[in-house]
This record gives sequence, C-alpha cells and structure tokens, in this order.
Amino acid sequence: MNLLATARPTPSQVEEHAAWPVTIGTAARLSQVSAKMVRYYESLGLLQSVARTDSGYRQYTQAEVRTLQFIKRGRALGFSMAEIAELVGLWHNRSRASASVKRIAQSHVDALAQRIEAMQAMQRTLAHLLDHCHGDERPDCPILDDLAGHCC
Repeated sequence: MNLLATARPTPSQVEEHAAWPVTIGTAARLSQVSAKMVRYYESLGLLQSVARTDSGYRQYTQAEVRTLQFIKRGRALGFSMAEIAELVGLWHNRSRASASVKRIAQSHVDALAQRIEAMQAMQRTLAHLLDHCHGDERPDCPILDDLAGHCC
C-alpha cells in the first residue's frame, strides 16, 4: 500500500510503516505537513524535541507522527496554535477531563460564529453599496465614498 497516495494516512497506516524511527522527510510525508512546518511546530513546543542521530538528523517515532497529524487536523479546523498546544497537552494527558476539551472547542465555535456574523455584515454592506453604484461612466461612486469614510 502506498501511504503517500492516500488523502490522509490513518493511524493504522502510520503503524504499518515498518522502519521506525523515521527522518523528518518521511515524518512530513506521513503527516502531510512540510518539513519546515515540522521544525516550526517543534520550535513552538507543539512537538517535543525529538531524538537525533549521532550526525544530528532528527528521528521521529509513530507517536510523534501521530502528533503531527493531530496538529494538522487542528489547523484544518481553524484552531489557533495556542489552542492546539492546549489540545495536544490534553490529548497526551490521560487524566484529562473532557470538559476541558469541550470548553476549548466551544470557545472556538463561538469565535467562528462571531467571525461568520461579521463577514455576513460585510457582505450586506457591500451588497448595499453595489446596489447604489451606477457602474457606468459617471465618476461618482458610493463604494469609493464609503471607503473614504463619507457615504450614504
């Protein structure tokens, strides 16, 4: 089975990868993040410092690749790096309370709802401005007037 051809390797596919630990390039491919992002996540502390070979090459275990996948999924859902750091900590803490996880997720959902509401307000404003713009050869334009701070 070609792990690199699938959309998102599952944890079981990652487990099937035989040669552990792996290099940063392989870890990046398995988790579908760039090697640069792997280093960045490590610098932020989202990924603990990994073991290195005698020649200084990073070596990643299955658990570290799973953590990279977790981080990638968190980013895809729009969580901030701070939220992901907190979620990674909770994920690794078996004595966690699910209420802590739910609190973070609920806060994120609330923030998304506020952003959606703000974007809908922007859309309504722009639609209103478009309705009032003649869009012809005349120089007057309510869109530009609004941007300049003196509109309808």
